[in-house]
Amino acid sequence: MPTPRPGAPVRGSRTGRPIMAALDLLGRRWALRILWELRHGAQSFRALRAACDELSPTVLNQRLAELRDSGLVAHEPGAGYSLTSAGESLGQALAPLSDWAERWARRAERRPP
Repeated sequence: MPTPRPGAPVRGSRTGRPIMAALDLLGRRWALRILWELRHGAQSFRALRAACDELSPTVLNQRLAELRDSGLVAHEPGAGYSLTSAGESLGQALAPLSDWAERWARRAERRPP
């Protein structure tokens, strides 16, 4: 499956509206987790794989390729994988969602099963 691009057909949109291309990319299995794990700095492939619950190397390679192709992740030999400025900007945009999820979890803990 090719890397989603704004303006090109993607899952859920024949026109490739930018939000639909972003949702297609971020909705791919493990994509958000990889971005989340890189939020505090660069990691080697091995460290990133361990942080992502030992996901398969094939899937990790595929997602890293897509995220690099999308300009969200960069790779520096010897330094590992890290977020680009666009990846960091996405993290800032997702921060309110993380805050919401924390509040949601606290409310869920207070509710009887």
